[in-house]
Amino acid sequence: MDPSYLTTKEVADLLRVRERKVYDMVAAGEIPHRKVTGKLLFPQSEITAWIEGEGALQPPVRPGVVTGSHDPLLDWALRESGSALATLWNGSTAGLDAFCRGEAAVAALHIPGEADWNIPALEARGLRDAVLIGWATRVRGLILAPQVADMVRDFADLRGRRVILRQEGAGTTALFQRLMTEAGLTPADLETPGTPAHTESDAAAAVAAGEAEATLGIEAMARQFRLVFRPLLRERFDLLIDRRAWFTEPVQALAGFMRSEVVAAKATALGGYDTGGMGTVRWLSP
Repeated sequence: MDPSYLTTKEVADLLRVRERKVYDMVAAGEIPHRKVTGKLLFPQSEITAWIEGEGALQPPVRPGVVTGSHDPLLDWALRESGSALATLWNGSTAGLDAFCRGEAAVAALHIPGEADWNIPALEARGLRDAVLIGWATRVRGLILAPQVADMVRDFADLRGRRVILRQEGAGTTALFQRLMTEAGLTPADLETPGTPAHTESDAAAAVAAGEAEATLGIEAMARQFRLVFRPLLRERFDLLIDRRAWFTEPVQALAGFMRSEVVAAKATALGGYDTGGMGTVRWLSP
């Protein structure tokens, strides 16, 4: 069987040119290629389509940015791994939008679906050349100020309470709206500060500072701010990664760090995480 990837020499022989010419074409962005651990590889299917005039060159390189939903364990791992990836925590839906526009290499997602997390939202977008990698399962519930803890036992007890919300486009916002419907609540039943929180830590900090009595957050943040936590459900938190970006050094630094015992230990220390499926492929685009 033919190899899936060709070497520089094999491509030169196929095109009947010198290897130097192949390098020049790579530098000019004239030929499909990948760079893995400093070595050039050429996808045979793309090379064939390119020769026959049926294919297209690779899209522009995505910026080294992780966008989407905020997660304290991921935030920590991006720094500790030395990945040098920048972050833009703008919520799952907004992050997915940015990813679809080619503005980020990675999008962190926890979008609720009917039967699964994240995958239905991706399939609806018709994405190509992307892979969904499992990060963790997180425990999500109500983070409460101590003075109201005895009066708030489940979601319906938020009626009449001051609740800090998340921004539009956040996965937590979509989940909050679903839980409100199930509990028979409407926005008019809650007191909400005018400015929403944009990260998990911002939401918990607002409760700790007395700006709100409750928020829908993850267990790790309740522990960090020493607030009361009422677990409601477990959610999937995944990383959507561009296939080409997967082979870049920054993303590979994070991918390698995922498999370390240090990450598992940190997840245990933060609390509310199950990292058993970290690094597994959850979904592949066509």
